[in-house]
Amino acid sequence: MSDIDKADPESAQIKRPTRWYILVFLAPAFLVYTAVMILPLIETLRLSLFNLVDGEMRFVGLGNFQRLFGDPRLAADFWNALWNNTIFFAIHMAVQNPIGIALAAMLSVPTLRFAAFYRSAIFVPTLLSFVIVGFIWKLILSPIWGIAPGLMDLVGLKSFFSPWLGKPESALITVSLISVWQYVGIPMMLIYAALLNIPEEVLEAAEIDGITGWSQFWKIKLPLILPAIGIISVLTFVGNFNAFDLIYTVQGALAGPDGSTDILGTLLYRTFFGFQNQMGNRPMGATIATVMFLIILAGVSLYLFVIQRRIRRYQF
Repeated sequence: MSDIDKADPESAQIKRPTRWYILVFLAPAFLVYTAVMILPLIETLRLSLFNLVDGEMRFVGLGNFQRLFGDPRLAADFWNALWNNTIFFAIHMAVQNPIGIALAAMLSVPTLRFAAFYRSAIFVPTLLSFVIVGFIWKLILSPIWGIAPGLMDLVGLKSFFSPWLGKPESALITVSLISVWQYVGIPMMLIYAALLNIPEEVLEAAEIDGITGWSQFWKIKLPLILPAIGIISVLTFVGNFNAFDLIYTVQGALAGPDGSTDILGTLLYRTFFGFQNQMGNRPMGATIATVMFLIILAGVSLYLFVIQRRIRRYQF
């Protein structure tokens, strides 16, 4: 240490200016997010612990949860909705994401012509309103005025046509595939971006070793994009267990036929706001919303603390 530093130790310390402007830029987003997300979440959690007793809101603790799982009618509706929601999510994981990965792999081939057109055409449905998508597909699949029977007749498959949206055994699968058609562009674009970020040196080294084509994808590219696939899986999980809009548009609030397409989102809507002759029950609706939040929190936590660690260990 020099004599100057010994004489004035404070001068040896670098004074960093206070970056107050960071708070200024973050404040609007923080306030909006708090007002739109944080406060409603806290109020929902609080409301689930109260119930209307003699015209007054009183604290009942876990009483609403006991009623949800103990009342035969409420429990039957909840477990039916949860099971349908699980099937809805499984179809997206088994159909939407693999198709998105395959499309991204094909579109990333340098020699493919009109790749930009294909990307745009596949991604456009994600920009459409769910009301438009639901209405169009209801028209297409209608056995009375839809075009699906005629199109299937052209290829000799009219005998396989059925009013899929009106049959309990096929309605949920049909709505799920409509959702897959609309949103398959999202995993495609995310995986496509991940494939473009793979260093060229890695691919060139693979080609020198004789690894080309689909063998290169399975052995080189796929392990490198596993983190992106994990993120897509989490987004699919969160989006599907928050789903409501498309099923409401196609099948209505009752999620028919016979509740075969009823998921947690539509059950929450009917319970909280009421429907037809059914009165709304805000505390019970908040209870269902809280259970949905806990399910999503558990799934995301499982990915962050278990699956993501294994992916990083495998990758490095």
